[in-house]
Order: sequence, then C-alpha cells, then structure tokens
Amino acid sequence: MLKAYFEHIEFANPGVLFLLLVIPVLAGWYISYASRLRGTMTVSSLKSFRNTHSLKNKLRYFPFVLRLLALTCVIVALARPQTHNDEKNVEGEGIDIVLCLDVSGSMLAQDFHPNRLEAAKKVAGDFVRNRPADRIGLVVFAGESFTQCPVTGDHAVLESQIYQVDGSFLVDGTAIGSGLATSVDRLRSSEAKSKVVILLTDGENNGGLIDPKTAKEIAKSLGIKVYTIGMGSEGYASTPVQGPGGQIIMQQEKVNIDEGLLKEIAAETGGKYFRAKANQGLEAIYQEIDRLEKTKISITTTRLYTERFHSLALLAIGFIFAELLLRLTLFRQFP
Repeated sequence: MLKAYFEHIEFANPGVLFLLLVIPVLAGWYISYASRLRGTMTVSSLKSFRNTHSLKNKLRYFPFVLRLLALTCVIVALARPQTHNDEKNVEGEGIDIVLCLDVSGSMLAQDFHPNRLEAAKKVAGDFVRNRPADRIGLVVFAGESFTQCPVTGDHAVLESQIYQVDGSFLVDGTAIGSGLATSVDRLRSSEAKSKVVILLTDGENNGGLIDPKTAKEIAKSLGIKVYTIGMGSEGYASTPVQGPGGQIIMQQEKVNIDEGLLKEIAAETGGKYFRAKANQGLEAIYQEIDRLEKTKISITTTRLYTERFHSLALLAIGFIFAELLLRLTLFRQFP
C-alpha cells in the first residue's frame, strides 16, 4: 500500500524532507533518556512491581512511537506530495487528405508481401498515425468507386476502415477516373489551406463513367494536389485468378501500369508521381509524401497537479489522538 502511494508521487517542497533526519535523533535521545530514569519512591517490597510481562510494560514506549509517526507524517505532508496529469493540446494548420486506393482483383498479386492490397493498407495506416493534425478520408475503387470513410479527424475510426478494406463488393476493373473524381468531391467543400489526394493503383484505366483526364481538370480547378503511385514489380507477378469450376489458382500476370497517365495527373495538379516495386519502396514513398506535405503543428502540454498530503495529515491527527488516548487511559499518571 505504501509503495503504491509513493509510486507516482513527486514533492513540491522536497527540501522539507531533510527534517526527517530529526526522527532518528529524537528516537536516540528518548532511548537514552528512558534508560537513565530511576525511581524515587521508597517501598518495603518490590514483589508487586515484578510483573514485567504486563501489557502496560510491553507498550510503555508505544505513545512516543505514535508521536514520532505523527511527526513523520507532518513533515512529509509539508513537503506537499503531488501527482500530475499531462494534457496535450495539438493545434496546427492541418491538411485535408484523401487516400484513393485501388482494390481491384489485381491488387491481390503477390509481388508484395503478403500481397499488394495488404501492403498498401499497412503503409496507409502508418501514414495516418504520423499525421495527428490532419483530416484524412479514404476512397476505394475498382470498376467503380466508393467512399470508405469521409474526411475526418477521428483517426482511430479511419485506421479501422483502412484495415477493413475489401474490394470484393465492387465490380472488378480499374476506374482511375471515378476514384479520382470521388476523392476530389470529398474535398470540394474543404476549407483547409492545402488539399491533397494520394492515388494508388496497379493498372490502367479500363472502367468507370468519368475519364481520368476530366477528373484531373476538376482537381486542378479546385486547387487539389494529386500524388500518384504506380504499384507493381517489373514484368510478371503471381496473381490469384478464378479458374475453371470456380476455384482460385495462381497465375503469372503481366504488370501493366499507365505511368504516362499517372505522371500527367501528378504534374498538372502540382503533385508528384512515384513507382513502388516492393514493400520497402512503398514505405519510402509514403514517407517522402509525408515530408513534402508538412503540417505546422503546435503542441501545448498542460500539467495538472493533484495534492496528496491530505491522507498524511489525517494519519498525523490519528496518531496524535491515539497517543493522547493511551496517556489518558493505560498510561495515565497520578500525582
């Protein structure tokens, strides 16, 4: 109990604790004084005084011990034991960001570990955790696009949505234009000074109702910067496909990324194009985007103190009361 009390304690007046050195001095003085005491009353027989095992005799030093304990509690209380709680207030010029993620069937290719989609989800989650002052949303696309999570400052909810991403409910395909247009629409009403879309895909546009270049022009008109990432190794990648009878088989599929389109979208919106060929490369890309789009953050820490001397003061009163009670009863002296 005592250890738990002092585990997180700090003292406002630690110098007062040096007064505790008085306690052993007083104890030594009392022991020396008590040993020199001699009786002055003359009696005819000591027989009635030989019961040295009586309760009163055993407890004869106890009142003084209680006084020392009370003094100890008073000294520690005067040192003002405290606990503290730190409250952090994060303020800054946040950036509104939409992560636009390709979830088509080809994103299950295993040239990344364990596959492209899972690797993309991991680095996206890490990216979100490193940007506490930003509002971030998530759009996914395959043959059509869908807002998985609106732009929000609740990063716990966003991370949960990122790791739950599954493209099986969307029509398969790669609708880059639709994905970008939906992302831009999420930022249309944003009042942030900087608005960014990070678009990641592993293929060529082959679906959707909106042409990628049309979506690019809308982004330009709204001042939205688009970073594009082409995800996939060179040559062929082992990809799960549906074989005869409906079973899933692994097949070598050619990696086709429309780098020309992705470079054009990035260049004309003020962003930058990146090519990710492995897990480490993808992580490095998100880290570079993180550096390029820095947020001005001011973190103010307020430390709130809670006084913990009250229990010690009550203990001191209790010890003093117990000493007085013993001196008025068991150790009462008669003139």
